[in-house]
Amino acid sequence: MKARKVTLIILLIIIADQALKLWIKTHYHLNESHHMIGSGFQLYFVENPGMAYGWKFGGNWGKMALTIFRMVAVVFGTWYLAKIIREKQHRGFIFCAALVYAGALGNLIDSSFYGLIFDRGMVVDPAINEYMGYNGVAKFSTNGYASFLHGNVVDMLYFPVIRGHFPSWVPVFGGDDFEFFRPIFNLADASITTGVLSILVFQKRFFKQQKQAENHPTVETNAVVSDESQVS
Repeated sequence: MKARKVTLIILLIIIADQALKLWIKTHYHLNESHHMIGSGFQLYFVENPGMAYGWKFGGNWGKMALTIFRMVAVVFGTWYLAKIIREKQHRGFIFCAALVYAGALGNLIDSSFYGLIFDRGMVVDPAINEYMGYNGVAKFSTNGYASFLHGNVVDMLYFPVIRGHFPSWVPVFGGDDFEFFRPIFNLADASITTGVLSILVFQKRFFKQQKQAENHPTVETNAVVSDESQVS
């Protein structure tokens, strides 16, 4: 797969991811939701100060560390994508790596810049060291709600396909509400998950060519090949 195609795939994912995030951020109140396809799919606006699918990573320092980790991952991903393209590895593997890279870059954009360009966003209350919500719909502003690297990732895709209650006899969770699929995520998260799971599922196919090359190395020789040497 050529670098131009990989770049196009990454750009399309980032544009789609950012377009949806910007629209949700500037049209939805925090925690506002709308059913899109029956009850099985909702657009549900939440802000995620931590990792993918709403996992948190403690406070302002944790958030900065996570954002820096994303930056390092994107820098490494740029080098690694160029490497596997140059080595002409399996097209499927390159495509999946591009999905992971695009997702990581999409969320990095949020956490790096959204605090600078929007007037509202979740911020940490130092008294309780917890993120607090906000009222109203966010607008673009030169007076952002947070500094560089302290923005929140916008999540909105919610698939509560199955809802119910655990029977009372179930250990630990008996009587609790049950919901599948609970996490709220975005297109960048979906891109990362799709890429990683595809690599795990198809790893034998993706790395078969590489293993064959390692098992049958090419031996270089300075011997002159001629008709006489081949006959003899």
